Amino acid sequence: MAEENLRVLGLDVGDKRIGVAVSDPTGLLTTPIPAINRRNIEKDLQSILSLTGEYQVAAIVVGIPISLNGKSSQQTKVVREFCRSLEVVSSVPIYLEDERFSTKEAERLLKEAGHSPSREKGLVDSASAAVILQAYLDSQQ
Repeated sequence: MAEENLRVLGLDVGDKRIGVAVSDPTGLLTTPIPAINRRNIEKDLQSILSLTGEYQVAAIVVGIPISLNGKSSQQTKVVREFCRSLEVVSSVPIYLEDERFSTKEAERLLKEAGHSPSREKGLVDSASAAVILQAYLDSQQ
């Protein structure tokens, strides 16, 4: 695989927004990019496919919400259904990563960087996607 094709896209799928992050070509570092405001499934998927092409990603990692006791919730089912829809239209593999504590970690990191998470929801969503993606990349090392 050529170096420019080693990027991985990370997604934190919510009801209002999809947080987005992308890895560097080495697969070591993640960077949050602007969140996608949810409209409808077709437009949401098209936005993701557009980013996949723009960043030349080789895989997509989606945060899967699992409760602290390890059980699925209604949101888990919603995200799994979203992933099934994404798999139908995507030419790259899709992986799931446990997203427990990703939002809290993202908020902590943003506060340390001088941001106000309560006022910058899209930034929190994408920072959370970066936390999820980084956990996935670290597990692959």
